[in-house]
Amino acid sequence: MNSPQQLIVISAPSGAGKTTICKLLMARNNKFKISVSATTRPPRPTEQNGVDYIFLSENDFRNKVNHDEFLEHEIVHGYHYGTLKSEVDKLLNQDFHVIFDIDVNGALTIKQKYPEAILIFLKPPSLDELRERLTRRKSDDPVEIEKRLKRLPEEYEKSKSFDYVVINDELNKTVEKVEQILTENPKETQDVSN
Repeated sequence: MNSPQQLIVISAPSGAGKTTICKLLMARNNKFKISVSATTRPPRPTEQNGVDYIFLSENDFRNKVNHDEFLEHEIVHGYHYGTLKSEVDKLLNQDFHVIFDIDVNGALTIKQKYPEAILIFLKPPSLDELRERLTRRKSDDPVEIEKRLKRLPEEYEKSKSFDYVVINDELNKTVEKVEQILTENPKETQDVSN
């Protein structure tokens, strides 16, 4: 597929700010839309079905897998997550640039299917800062936080295959750096520090 629209994949460890960055990108440019992922994870108190995620039962998710309705799907932290083809097609047909807010494995699968996709990995400034952010958001218990932190080495290793790595140490600077990357449309992997 060769689309005039950009396909922008943003991945990060849990708590590193990818959802916040994606929402700010959309707020600053009305041509950006997030591809809403499907998940079997229970909604957090502030999350809305169809807005933050498409919340599915295990059975519904498996049925969609069996009917080849996903571009990519993974099990992350014990829950299924996936990108529905229909969501992406809908946004592309409406001439939006599509932002994917997904994990590293899903990002690399998207890159295989859409080589023109721009992969950006957001890195927290430090492990301590990441732990603090996860604790501050109060959506995970300490056991869940440790489970998320244990995944860091795998995520950092896979981020080496991304087009860009951006350290998210200051929110507005990070959004500006991502916008700059999208304007320049990167051709090779670069490590970007703010």
